Amino acid sequence: MKKISIIVPCYNEEQTIPLFYEEITKVANTMNNVEFEYLFINDGSKDKTLSILRDLSKKDEKVRYISFSRNFGKEAGMYAGLENATGDYIAVMDADLQDPPSLLPKMLPYLEKKEYDCIATKSTSRNGYSFLRKFFTKWFYIIIGKISKTEMIPGARDFRLMTRQMVDAILSMKEYNRYSKGLFSFVGFDTKWIEFENQERSAGNSKFNFKSLFSYAIEGIVAFSTTPLVFAALLGMIFCLIAFIMIVVIIVKTLVWGDPVSGWPSLVCIVFLVGGVQLFCTGIIGEYLSKAYLETKKRPIYIVKETEKEND
Repeated sequence: MKKISIIVPCYNEEQTIPLFYEEITKVANTMNNVEFEYLFINDGSKDKTLSILRDLSKKDEKVRYISFSRNFGKEAGMYAGLENATGDYIAVMDADLQDPPSLLPKMLPYLEKKEYDCIATKSTSRNGYSFLRKFFTKWFYIIIGKISKTEMIPGARDFRLMTRQMVDAILSMKEYNRYSKGLFSFVGFDTKWIEFENQERSAGNSKFNFKSLFSYAIEGIVAFSTTPLVFAALLGMIFCLIAFIMIVVIIVKTLVWGDPVSGWPSLVCIVFLVGGVQLFCTGIIGEYLSKAYLETKKRPIYIVKETEKEND
């Protein structure tokens, strides 16, 4: 009998975990041809998340958990789950039920027939998102679609069911700065997309604010495109050309028409403009350099403090 591992990254999800467990158990009971394991990753939660996971693991042997020593982020949680899952098929899901467990029976047959290596999901709407989040999300996918060679699907979620072969390919990439949506696409393999209406959180509040989402978007752009570096170089060349033309114009005006060079306000504006462009381009280079710096340090992606085995 094949096994499905359900990986659930958790950060302060004490309200949603019982609801998720109840829902996933109902779905698992309808799928008699496979067995399940539920692997919860406690990402340094400050609430009762770990306590609830301890109780669930004692109550149900299918429940496993890994608790980090601190908050390492959702990407680290997904990586830890993929690394420790024992199933033949592996799914990544959110604990807030925005990823409907009811889709699993529909997804599994495609993998069993070996038609695809991954069944991924994408939302057809962004219900519950603010106007600002919708706007920036839309433009993020437009921009990264233009500058990256790796395909990024608008509306794609982390919720997907994958074969062991695909998971092993993802795990072979040990990079510290991870952007899983890009990594899932980068490894290739045959993927079928299933669309569904965006679901509201079952309880609690989202842990992603505008700042964290913006940082995550920058992470994706830097991880899967070097176009910003090319843009910085082109911008520098354009300003050099403009400066050269302006020098020629000033020399000609002074020698031919005797027009003196005047106007300190315009000079100040030019200095501020050029200085701003230089800092902007330096910032782009610095972002890539900082990622390279973190990679060379070879720090662990996550550190485990406790697992269900220590809770027996």
